[in-house]
Amino acid sequence: MYQKSFNKGNSKFSRPSFKRGSSRFGDHVGGSRRGSFGGSHSGGQRRPPKRPQRGEYIDFSKFINKAVVSGDKAEHFVPEHSFEDFKVEKELKEAIISKGYKLPTPIQDQSIPHILKGEDIVGIANTGTGKTAAFLIPLINKVRLNQKEQVIILVPTRELAIQIDQELKEFVRGIKTGFKIFSVVCVGGASISRQISELRYKNSFIIGTPGRVKDLINRGMIRLPEFSTIVLDEADRMLDMGFINDMRYVMGRMPKIRHTLFFSATLSPIIEKLIHEFLKTPVRVSVKTRDTAKNVEQDIVKVKPGIEKIEVLHDLLNKKEFNKVLIFGRTKHGVEKLSNVLAQRGFKAESIHGDKNHARRQRSLLLFKESKVQILVATDVAARGLDIPNVSHVINYDIPATYDDYVHRIGRTGRGDKKGVALTFVV
Repeated sequence: MYQKSFNKGNSKFSRPSFKRGSSRFGDHVGGSRRGSFGGSHSGGQRRPPKRPQRGEYIDFSKFINKAVVSGDKAEHFVPEHSFEDFKVEKELKEAIISKGYKLPTPIQDQSIPHILKGEDIVGIANTGTGKTAAFLIPLINKVRLNQKEQVIILVPTRELAIQIDQELKEFVRGIKTGFKIFSVVCVGGASISRQISELRYKNSFIIGTPGRVKDLINRGMIRLPEFSTIVLDEADRMLDMGFINDMRYVMGRMPKIRHTLFFSATLSPIIEKLIHEFLKTPVRVSVKTRDTAKNVEQDIVKVKPGIEKIEVLHDLLNKKEFNKVLIFGRTKHGVEKLSNVLAQRGFKAESIHGDKNHARRQRSLLLFKESKVQILVATDVAARGLDIPNVSHVINYDIPATYDDYVHRIGRTGRGDKKGVALTFVV
């Protein structure tokens, strides 16, 4: 059994047989490969596993996974295509290259050719795999070839909708000829009157959350018979967030003959049911090889009784390598409180959660993205799907409710070919 404990004045730990040396995160960090995360009782019996306050039981040993280190044999993906091979317009190819894209990621390599052919797609992929570009590139080309084409993209959160819209704008900005492609973001928490105003104009892309899109459909501002293409991005998360009826409402009003792209990080029986319900003979593309990224080092931070979690967190955040840290809390109130406490302790910290209005959330997110603050404290919902460059550490200050939540949380670091660290506090 591997156990390290944080203690005032001294640290005690036993080294595991499977790992040489002590953790580079200091004496707070450690865990058990066998899922034992408590100390020993007299008589050698282990404490029973603790459970999160709500949600499923999670084996804490899943929070411990050492990243692939230099010298280990790592998988090297060789794409079948280059971006030059894809049958898209020349100017779009140039825009792709100008964005810094060199070779397609696995989801791009396998999905783009099928989407260009107009085939329905089910894409199963981890977060941070280039999924957004996998559907945007062929759909921009589709719209360029037919000015009447309109695309609707449903996502679970406003931040993800804005992020997709930003990436779309970056692609089309480099296209100088032909008609201009416009888009509108339709999400809750932002002014519906402004969205209604923007919808009066011709938009090739509508990107929104299911609830707000449904509202705008009911107001007659989105006319679904005019849309022949729909993307359901992070469908599993939309399901988790209770959007199933809104998704069905939208899909039920789409034309029978349509192009449907369905992306999910997980594949459960109910997801399979939705695939059968929404898509027709889809091509399945799965590039998910494991639950969590191999270049994210995962460990736990054990806090002994009598020691305040905030003190342990404070010590970690003072370390030089903790330069861009995303901290997850379970509740909106807890996230805001932790952010304020950290600010009072001299850290540059911001927060995003559902009680903040749209403008304040975007301001906090931008400050963190641009590395003007060291720390962003967030709830699961607020941070879902965010693509933030160079996050050095993800800290689960509160244990996630489900293992899927854990997977999505730590996917904010170690994106692409970057290394990252995920730490989970266990009390």
